[in-house]
Amino acid sequence: MTENPLAAPAGRVLVVDDDPTVAEVVASYLARAGYEVERAADGPAALALAESFRPDLLVLDLMLPELDGLEVCRRLRATAHGARLPVVMLTAKGDEADRILGLELGADDYVTKPFSPRELVLRVQSVLRRAGAATAAPVPGGPLTAGDLTLDPQARRAYRQERELSLTLREFDLLAFLLARPGKAFGREELMHQVWGWEFGDLSTVTVHVRRLREKIEDDPAAPTLITTVWGVGYRFDPAGGAP
Repeated sequence: MTENPLAAPAGRVLVVDDDPTVAEVVASYLARAGYEVERAADGPAALALAESFRPDLLVLDLMLPELDGLEVCRRLRATAHGARLPVVMLTAKGDEADRILGLELGADDYVTKPFSPRELVLRVQSVLRRAGAATAAPVPGGPLTAGDLTLDPQARRAYRQERELSLTLREFDLLAFLLARPGKAFGREELMHQVWGWEFGDLSTVTVHVRRLREKIEDDPAAPTLITTVWGVGYRFDPAGGAP
């Protein structure tokens, strides 16, 4: 579906939307940008294609027949391939609760309807660029450690007490960014710029990802000692909090 059939595709993208016009327009723009694209119109078809097509990224509408986008995301995250599959959600403008729940389930980005197809392509490119990068921002060479946490930027693997953590793309990038800068407080706007690469956006995206990360690395996520809240500023990583 790319303009140059001899060129290697920039990546595989599965577009899931039950509106055939939206799906066709999105697929067309992505194909012109060099991606190999497949489409699905409902939840079951999306899950089947995710297994057979093995996409590098999923563009997922939340409002789908049979299985909604949130349930598709839940089921994907429970599979080996889908656990770390980047997901860009398509949401209605007023569906803030669903958008936050989608981020809780591990979606990497979202675009609200109505949207510009060009903007969506840029979001897809940004997410895939980060998926292929070692980290969201330059990190000093070698594994990073703090207490019982170890993160290997090159292998994109993180461990706690020698047990590998199941982190999404953004969760890994956020943890890598904070681990490399212990003791320094960052506002949500700065984290959004440094980790997500966004100049502006919904700051609840950062809040949700911090909460998810705390659930995976803190002894008590309700009373965090590693990623602490700095009131009036944002968040700070305190490596002493994870000391044995």
